[in-house]
Amino acid sequence: MNYPPEPFRIKMVEPIRLISPEERRKAIQAAGYNVFSLRAEDIFIDLLTDSGTGAMSDRQWSAMMQGDESYAGARSYFRLAEAVEKIFGFKQFVPTHQGRAAENILSAALVKPGQYVPSNMHFDTTDANIRARGGRPINLVIDEAGDPSSQHPFKGNMDIAKLKAFIGKVGAENIPFGMVTVTNNAGGGQPVSMANLKAIAETYHASGIPFYIDAARYAENCYFIKLREKGYADKSTLEIAREMFALADGFCMSAKKDAIVNIGGLLATKDEKVFQNIKNELILREGFPTYGGLAGRDLDAMAVGLFEGLDEAYLAYRLNQTAYLGERIRATGIAIVEPPGGHAIYLDAGALLPHIPHGEFPGQALAVELYLEGGIRGCEIGSIMFAHPDPETGEMVYPQLELVRLAIPRRTYTQSHMDYVAETLGKIAKRAASLRGCKFTYAPELLRHFTARFEPL
Repeated sequence: MNYPPEPFRIKMVEPIRLISPEERRKAIQAAGYNVFSLRAEDIFIDLLTDSGTGAMSDRQWSAMMQGDESYAGARSYFRLAEAVEKIFGFKQFVPTHQGRAAENILSAALVKPGQYVPSNMHFDTTDANIRARGGRPINLVIDEAGDPSSQHPFKGNMDIAKLKAFIGKVGAENIPFGMVTVTNNAGGGQPVSMANLKAIAETYHASGIPFYIDAARYAENCYFIKLREKGYADKSTLEIAREMFALADGFCMSAKKDAIVNIGGLLATKDEKVFQNIKNELILREGFPTYGGLAGRDLDAMAVGLFEGLDEAYLAYRLNQTAYLGERIRATGIAIVEPPGGHAIYLDAGALLPHIPHGEFPGQALAVELYLEGGIRGCEIGSIMFAHPDPETGEMVYPQLELVRLAIPRRTYTQSHMDYVAETLGKIAKRAASLRGCKFTYAPELLRHFTARFEPL
């Protein structure tokens, strides 16, 4: 496919450099073979995450100059409130410093030990925040999500039959709220259809279970609905977003994704009692409800970015840039999660490195090699991130897929950068059989991928 022309022009640049192979080897050794511990200045192309790493627009920077830094009742908060109500339809919300803070507060307000929180697939911080409160996150995505080659247009969908059976098994009284993640990050950035969202909401509500959306990449999901779902081609992404969130009782969001800001998050609910508890918890952990751990200027940047993230010219470019990288990588012989998602390409490390078992972390082996070969940083999405001991048997439960995510920061990299990534992977593919796994030398109990240390086998 042809590379899509950027719907913007560049007016400021940040120098990057590719350090020598020997310097890269020393850097990864010093980092304990964990790419999270590398210094940013030692990275050439950084695809670790699309969270807070995008380029803000001139309008966002201008809005920051109007930031009102009043402790309570700042004008910036009310500008953000107007955007939140217009896009999501919620009046009761609080800003947070990022998405995991919203997840923490929501879990603190609702989750009790031994309770279950179902979703299509929880991502890492959501999973960890539920576990930290003694809860059990449950993934009920459709079976097609486990097949990287499946071309199902909405592989992020929840399996409604599985959801109904699960509610019947554990009892609705043991489910404080249910979730869905749009798009489904842990499963390859795959979208959820509007039909499925309606069925999820109906299923939860029929059992009296509140329905919350993890909305980090809601705008990309809305655009996928517009492109792929019958009856939505002529609707705007704003109209689709309003329809989506009208189904929910609340949502949490990392604004560092589809609001294209460097810091910020949102937590909203329709339940007045829950909202009061949320505000109390926010004051204790984050700050006053009208700033939530953010500066006024951050609130203003978010208010503008929420609308920019819904811009259809931008979204068309974003999805096609991702698809372009996917096509170039596919041409090297490396399998990816199909079809390409909105924010990232997910390399099928398990298929590329079948000789490395789950417990030796094929995704980490590929992520380390990608840095050594080309100074590129990606992120393991596999057994390091998601394997966990069964709470009843103690047996280690491994995820179905071993992936490496190449998350593309918004409005940041160009075609030549994407070509370089694909060319680097092509070199690795030719000697994949020689790669070896690794083992832990240190690992915390939760979110171990962030700070764990390794040594190669």
